[in-house]
Amino acid sequence: MHVLFATAEIEPLVATGGLGAASAGLVGGLRRQGVLVTPVIPGYESWALTDEQVIPLDAPAWVGGAVARVGVVDGLGDVAVIDSPSLRRPHPYVDPETGSGWRDNDHRFFAWSAAVAALAVRLQPDVVHVNDWHAATVLAHLPESTPTVLSIHNLAHQGWGDAGWADALGRRGGRFRWMGSVNALAGAISMADRVVTVSPNYAAEIRTERCGMGLDGLLSSRGSDLVGILNGIDTGDWDPARDPALVAPYDAGTVAGKSDNQAALCGELGLDAGPGPLVVSVSRFDYQKGIDLIAEVSHLLVGVPVRLALLGSGDRDTEETMARVADMHRGRIAFRQGYDAALAHRMFAAGDLAIIPSRFEPCGLTQMQAMRYGTLPIVSDVGGLRDTVIDADSSSRAGTGIVMGEVSGAGIVDGVHRGARLVTNKARAARVRARAMGSDWSWDEPAKRYASLYDGLVPTSEPVVEKAVEKP
Repeated sequence: MHVLFATAEIEPLVATGGLGAASAGLVGGLRRQGVLVTPVIPGYESWALTDEQVIPLDAPAWVGGAVARVGVVDGLGDVAVIDSPSLRRPHPYVDPETGSGWRDNDHRFFAWSAAVAALAVRLQPDVVHVNDWHAATVLAHLPESTPTVLSIHNLAHQGWGDAGWADALGRRGGRFRWMGSVNALAGAISMADRVVTVSPNYAAEIRTERCGMGLDGLLSSRGSDLVGILNGIDTGDWDPARDPALVAPYDAGTVAGKSDNQAALCGELGLDAGPGPLVVSVSRFDYQKGIDLIAEVSHLLVGVPVRLALLGSGDRDTEETMARVADMHRGRIAFRQGYDAALAHRMFAAGDLAIIPSRFEPCGLTQMQAMRYGTLPIVSDVGGLRDTVIDADSSSRAGTGIVMGEVSGAGIVDGVHRGARLVTNKARAARVRARAMGSDWSWDEPAKRYASLYDGLVPTSEPVVEKAVEKP
């Protein structure tokens, strides 16, 4: 089985969020299942091909008015890069100076997708698997007989473009017309043989008007061809027993090490040693994630009492508000702008609780990372959070965290109160923590499900042992 896997991001080459981590995790999991996978990404300013990495195409793929260069980055699982110098940007989607999306995002990714399709025609994989809107229009250029899978990591980002793009997308471009424009994701939803979201509950939610982002009718029409497969995390990277970022590694049997990590983090961030549990948050700052709600009720949270440590960036207003809140409550609230992977590891190792108040959440990774480190999550009852966290107040034998009753400031305050009561009952907290740390969040089971899905599309495929793309 050979799968061409088109994605805008893959760790460690490029990652701005969950897509890069999920792409790397699934590719690795599939390879352990014996599936030959060729990941394909665009070139960016931070990651462009050298002349030595370039592989000549039999038929040049034209991208942005220039011939695309195709190369393989070895040492990282042979990732194919389709690189067009005229379309490189320092960030995949957003101008760092303005915080707004690049004005030519539709052009860049639609053109890259055409080149991906040209590569697929050359390689003749058994299945072409595209991820999110960035790769959705690959399907416009493939032969109709090619088995295809679309993964939706976040339905909020759909890839809108001018109606004229429908003609530029070729013979099947009309499938991408939507409400007087072109909608890349809508077209791919209608065309892919299978549509996969990143958690079972999200797959159910997006069929409804409340969560369907205008595509609920189209998604519902796919019936059993739309499924949810829960993402995993890299349990080798997220392992408190072997984490080099921690001052005191620990495991489920030696969680006393969390106290040492908490003391070190509080010193690093200028937080008081007490009173109250330490609540951590590692998140993008945008409407989806609900961080603005934490800022709204921060004065109530410090009175629970708890201490708060937040790491993240995104919406400028939320960043500025959180910085002011942290300045007003020095010693009780700490905020670090941006993303620092090592600091994120230290925060989950130090925390008693992790707050994840998402308004919607396709899957979510931080709740799994937190549980892996014995930090009990307080989550909204949405999407993949519902699939991964069991409320300890509702299920004394299976609980792994706290599930909030509503996504609001009041819901956060109530959830934090409940979480604080849980972790201050040491015997009860130990039982819940042991269940959380004992959960399997690896990519092994998700990869098996994807491999089975591919097999269902190509039941007679033969194993492929040679390299998918030959290096020069």
